[in-house]
Amino acid sequence: MGGVYSLERMAEVFSYESSEIDWCEDNYKHSEHVVEYFNTMSNFVFFIISPIMLYLLHPYAKERNLAIHLVWIMMIFVGLFSAYFHMTLSFVGQMLDELSILWVLAVGYAVWFPRKFFPSFVKDRSTFSRLVLVITIISSVSSFVKPTVNAYVLNCFGLHLLYTLFLEMRCCTDQKVLRLAKLSVALWGLAISCWISDRFGCSFWQQLNFCYLHSIWHILIVVAVAYGSTLIAYLDASYEIPYSLPGLQYWPCDKWAVGLPHIVLKGTTKTLKRC
Repeated sequence: MGGVYSLERMAEVFSYESSEIDWCEDNYKHSEHVVEYFNTMSNFVFFIISPIMLYLLHPYAKERNLAIHLVWIMMIFVGLFSAYFHMTLSFVGQMLDELSILWVLAVGYAVWFPRKFFPSFVKDRSTFSRLVLVITIISSVSSFVKPTVNAYVLNCFGLHLLYTLFLEMRCCTDQKVLRLAKLSVALWGLAISCWISDRFGCSFWQQLNFCYLHSIWHILIVVAVAYGSTLIAYLDASYEIPYSLPGLQYWPCDKWAVGLPHIVLKGTTKTLKRC
C-alpha cells in the first residue's frame, strides 16, 4: 500500500494544475493541452536570445573563462522549464522553473562576483565558487521541503547583485558603461513591475481584458539579463584581463539605439587559463 501511495503522490506533483500558483492569463483559452498559452509561448524568446549571447560573448569567455558560457546555456533551460511550468502549472514544473533561475544566479555569482567583495575568509575564486555551490545545493534541497525558501533566496541574490552594481557604478565615469547600467536597471524594474502587476493586480487587468503581463515579463527579463550580464562581464574583464582593453558594442549595429550589448577585446589577447 505504501508503494502505491508513493506512486500516487509522484503522479500528483506531475499532474496539471498541481502547483498552488496560477497566473492571470485565462487557463485553456487557446488550447486544451496548454494551460497558459501566451505565458508558455513567450518563453521562446529564451531560445532566440541565449544562442546569440553565447556567440557574442565567446571571444571574452575564451580569453577569460569558458565557464562563463554556463550562464547562457542554463538560460536556455530556464526557458524550457518555464514553458513546461506554464503549459502544465504542475508542482514539478514550478520547482524546475524556480530552481533553474536559482542556478543561473549561482553560476553568475561564481564566475563574475568581484574578488574585492569576497568575504575575508575566502582567498580565491575556487573557494568562493565552492561556497556558492554548497549554499545553492542546500537551498535547492530545502525548496522541495518548503517551496517558499526558493523565493527568499532568489530575492537575496537579486538584491545583493543590485547593491554590488551600485557600488561599482559610483566609481565609474565611462558614459557608455553608465548608460548600459541605467538601461539594465530600467529593464529589470519594468520586468519586475509586470511580474508584480500580473501577480497581485490580476482583477484590474482582467477588467481591461489584458492578462498578458507575465508573458511580457518573460521577454523583458531575458533582455534585462542580456544587458545586466554584459555589464557585469565588462567590469570583470576590466579587473581580470585589463590587457585585452575590453569595450562595449551593440549587436547587430553599434550605431543603433537598441540592440544586444556585448564585449569586444581591443587589445592583444593571451588566452591564458584563469579563475
